[in-house]
Amino acid sequence: MNGVSSGVMISLGAYFLVMIGIGIYAYFKQANDTEGYMLGGRSLGPAVTALSAGASDMSGWLLLGLPGAMYADGVVSAWIAIGLTLGAFLNYIIVAPRLRVYTEVADNAITLPDYFANRFEDKSHLLRVISAVVIILFFTVYTAASLVGGGKLFESSLNLSYSTGLWVTAGVVVAYTLFGGFLAVSMTDFVQGIIMLFAMVIVPIVALTDLGGVSATTNAIRAIDPSMLDITSGMTVLGIVSLLAWGLGYFGQPHIIVRFMAIRSVKDIPTARNIGMSWMIISLIGACVTGIAGRAYVQKTAMTLDDPETIFLVFTQFLFHPLVSGFLLAAILAAIMSTISSQLLVVSSSLTKDVYKLFFDRDAPEARQVLVGRLSVVVVAVVAILLASNPESSVLSLVSNAWAGFGAAFGPLVIFSLTWRRMNRNGAVAGMVVGALTVILWVYGPFQMNGVPLNSWLYAIVPGFILSTIAIFAVSIMTGGPRPSVSAKFEEMEMNLDR
Repeated sequence: MNGVSSGVMISLGAYFLVMIGIGIYAYFKQANDTEGYMLGGRSLGPAVTALSAGASDMSGWLLLGLPGAMYADGVVSAWIAIGLTLGAFLNYIIVAPRLRVYTEVADNAITLPDYFANRFEDKSHLLRVISAVVIILFFTVYTAASLVGGGKLFESSLNLSYSTGLWVTAGVVVAYTLFGGFLAVSMTDFVQGIIMLFAMVIVPIVALTDLGGVSATTNAIRAIDPSMLDITSGMTVLGIVSLLAWGLGYFGQPHIIVRFMAIRSVKDIPTARNIGMSWMIISLIGACVTGIAGRAYVQKTAMTLDDPETIFLVFTQFLFHPLVSGFLLAAILAAIMSTISSQLLVVSSSLTKDVYKLFFDRDAPEARQVLVGRLSVVVVAVVAILLASNPESSVLSLVSNAWAGFGAAFGPLVIFSLTWRRMNRNGAVAGMVVGALTVILWVYGPFQMNGVPLNSWLYAIVPGFILSTIAIFAVSIMTGGPRPSVSAKFEEMEMNLDR
């Protein structure tokens, strides 16, 4: 093994040991019940909540997908970052405090399907089942997208096979998620968020310095293609709307909003918001600069880059000492693993509470439910590995489809369930089904607009979110108001927000 790969492996090995160590610590610290394993006992502080939400949100997309998009298309891709920033901020304002209070008011719900069923007093279990199906379907695809990033990392930087990268990445994540549950996931996310932040500051600064500064870099880009520095170049109004619409997805991402359910107090949310938004803005700027600087660097060095999504890896290999390279590669793994662990836990929680307990063992003791949750983590990880077996998969493409699916199916439902007391169960079911089906048909259906696939013409989350909202309002109004007990819980939620 040469010096470069030895240094990298030392750093990565240390990183893996830290993550597994946190998982073991969390295993002994948490209560052995479903609230402890799946929600950390609602005890997260604001800093852990903020960085855990951010790290699990961004995934390998932050260090691979977004820099790759900036490298290929120029600053027009920054519209995605702008939309995400706006969406995340509104999520903290609208959803976070209300969901923290309402999930306790609604019979101490610990999963999103739990909350939906309790919020609308759905005795038929229809809401719980449909939401569980949506979570299992889209999150399995989402987890596969994250694993693609892990496979690319090992293949591009460590000269290991793509499949080896998939299994190693999944293996470490499963190890600490399996034993440590939500507490381990949140604590590792906190550490991973700090690593990601350092990486997204260090890499663009060193890259710009190597290129001679900001002015020299922009001049180099102008020489390649001046339109790459024009944020409106080649963009239509629909194109800008499509990129900004990524922000709509935040309201419906279970692995993000579950952090709001787990924070120790609603009074901690403003602090979490300030920390989380600062982390996010700095990280997104770093990712955008990395992509643009990468285009100038590849031109300067006359190298060949077949996959734009590996530009961050190129910088780690050529501009840093091996030990530092290992740290920066650990940042990519941190981004990937933080998302995978959160997604695995959300899916396993849904499989346990909304499938196993509901249909197979309604009187299952807490310890057995935790065991089923742990087994579900393993099963979902293996399925995701199989789905991610194609190394040609695009991280950005896979993430965008799953992001749109959750945003359209759950986004309007979450917002209006927390802000409109008139909403009822039938409206909730209609909104969820219409949103999910719209995205599936928009992305995978044979439909086109002027010879262009619908999802290329307009991002699927836009029609999905709009039609889901219409369905919620129309069906809720046509099928009568909520039960008095539901209205009473809504009032209790509003009163607790003011305390």
